[in-house]
Amino acid sequence: MTRIGLISDTHGYLDDGVFKHFADCDEIWHAGDFGTIELADQLAGFKPLKGVYGNIDDAKIRQTFPENLRFNCEEINVWMTHIGGYPDKYSPAVKRTIYTNPPDLFISGHSHILKVIFDKKINCLHLNPGAAGKQGWHKVKTLIKFCVSGKKIHNLEVVELNNNM
Repeated sequence: MTRIGLISDTHGYLDDGVFKHFADCDEIWHAGDFGTIELADQLAGFKPLKGVYGNIDDAKIRQTFPENLRFNCEEINVWMTHIGGYPDKYSPAVKRTIYTNPPDLFISGHSHILKVIFDKKINCLHLNPGAAGKQGWHKVKTLIKFCVSGKKIHNLEVVELNNNM
């Protein structure tokens, strides 16, 4: 079993609660808009980190993280990108590939809207952890925790962080 902490849209702000909530995680996945390379370094110093750059990220982050990351976690094929859309509203950059070569798990950020949607058309779970930073129009800072065991994604938990925006 692999325990994952999923976060996005930190925009340079890292709530102390992230470390508390991700303490039992094996890996942290960041779906873009880190904001600073120092924030990425903090996360990577705490747990193994996978991530993609977002539209606000600078050259340092873009040299460290790709725009799209496709990998396997146990037996789950994962595709993570910052601007990916969601079922029936996928972004043009991913639309063709997601229908011709769908992952088991599709992760995006960008919208600052937490979403957990199963796309029946391609048999794919879509996750967007919302936004964990202070920048943006969201009112609640969120992240997601879940487990992967073989081909199974389970124990999904939505976490609301200390919401003193």
